[in-house]
Amino acid sequence: MPGHMQDAIERLKRWMNELEGEKLEFKEAKHNYDFDRLLEYAVALANEGGGKIILGVSDKRPRSVVGTSAFAQPERTRAGLMEKLPLRIEVEIIEHPQGRVLVFTIPPRPIGVPLQAEGIYLERHGDSLRPMTPEKLKTIFNEVGHDFSADFCPGASMADLDTNAIEAFRKRWIIKSGNQALQQRTLEQILHDAEAITDQGITFAALILFGTRQALGKYLAQAEVIFEYRSSEAAGPAQDRKEYRQGFFGFYEDIWNTINLRNNKQHYQDGLFVYDIPTFEERMVREAVLNAVSHRDYRLGGSVFIRQFSNRLEVVSPGGFPPGINQENILDRQYPRNRRMAEMFGKCGLVERSGQGVNLMFEQAIRHSKLPPDFAKSDEYQVNLTLHGQVQDPKFVNFLEKIAQESELSFTTQDLILLDHIHRTQSIPDSLRSRVPLLIEHGVLESVGRTSGTKYILSKRFYSFVGRKGVYTRKRGLDRNTNKELILKHVFDNKELGCAFNEFVQVLPHGSTSYIQGLLRELKAEGKITLTGRKRWARWYPAFKAQ
Repeated sequence: MPGHMQDAIERLKRWMNELEGEKLEFKEAKHNYDFDRLLEYAVALANEGGGKIILGVSDKRPRSVVGTSAFAQPERTRAGLMEKLPLRIEVEIIEHPQGRVLVFTIPPRPIGVPLQAEGIYLERHGDSLRPMTPEKLKTIFNEVGHDFSADFCPGASMADLDTNAIEAFRKRWIIKSGNQALQQRTLEQILHDAEAITDQGITFAALILFGTRQALGKYLAQAEVIFEYRSSEAAGPAQDRKEYRQGFFGFYEDIWNTINLRNNKQHYQDGLFVYDIPTFEERMVREAVLNAVSHRDYRLGGSVFIRQFSNRLEVVSPGGFPPGINQENILDRQYPRNRRMAEMFGKCGLVERSGQGVNLMFEQAIRHSKLPPDFAKSDEYQVNLTLHGQVQDPKFVNFLEKIAQESELSFTTQDLILLDHIHRTQSIPDSLRSRVPLLIEHGVLESVGRTSGTKYILSKRFYSFVGRKGVYTRKRGLDRNTNKELILKHVFDNKELGCAFNEFVQVLPHGSTSYIQGLLRELKAEGKITLTGRKRWARWYPAFKAQ
């Protein structure tokens, strides 16, 4: 049995021995399972902090695997769930000897945002579901805390707002909604409809998004974005500098145009064709700027800084990550620090789905074979995002495109991050391991070794595609039988004194301890070698020597 599947079966065994409670929901679902019911349990689990829905296992203890034929195309089911919920849902197929098991991993709901199915906020109650109590809903809504962008700015009026910026918002809103009636409404009614202003006055959201330079200087001077271009790492004045102290919709296009002026294209050849990849991809840059403006803490002084270098872009915003968000969970959790602004961005299509902007940046970077977005310089006072522009391996880009076209496989953000880790020979985070079987099935990955010694490499198909077959052979290593022959030869060559275990590590330097131990056990079971002594005095000899 492949090592990755054996690992999955061991994990399933541990889950089956746990109590069904906050994190686990077992369903037999032998023949089928209703999608709407699956959605409801996903909503309930997300509202309770996330967990797993496991189909094909009896829900009464002691549990047993019964197998399930539900959801013949699990990836399509997963996509259907994600269309309904703003969550990164995963699905894993475990081919257990007693039957097929499906594991849906449901992440926590966004902070301060309870989820619903058909208009009902759900939670689990024993073996069933029920609507959440008003008290619990209130507790969730209070998680977010105060929304500064929804506050009213004393003294501000319609005269403090830029009509061109409001018209830019109206145009985007019409395109997103298809509602042509918005064209006939007054500017003030447009802002009322978007809740940027109410009968109580002008909100800070309206000021940040549509304010004139004079108004921001008077009421909220820190709501500015400063752009700098630096041709080198040397300290001193920037070669170019722009200060955008005006409503966001008044400079959104200009800031990209300014960056694009020095946006070099990187050329690479594939056969007869020459391809260009821009150093800074437009959608990534726009997402980075959008996130900085919408998630910064406007109660603090300091501006958003965008610093462009020849091969990287740094975007720094005041306030640190919102509560509950960090570098490790930034792809899983969302926190709309300025909710009123986030809602307005959603109306006009700048935000497609809650929390998907960072995912998009990771996807675009990896698809272009660039280093992933880097938040390493962030701290409690600022979020510092670096977008790397240098293309690392153009042929890796072509390979991903070829696989996607041939297999109709739509890579998720997690798939791309997993492939990037393996491509750069980094360890695989546990949160991504459930995606391994699917990528092996589609010929993108291969497993090397067994059980705990299993490692994963890009497939032979990849190395053939990029013309690096020798690299594949080195990474794959010798096959198991050849490795056993090497061990056996070493034992016979040193039959007088015997062989200590550390000698086998020298013979197979790329093999893990558990892998080498497995080879020794197999050779012993085959009657070819034998072990004498224990611990540091243990020595391996040819089997006939002990006879």
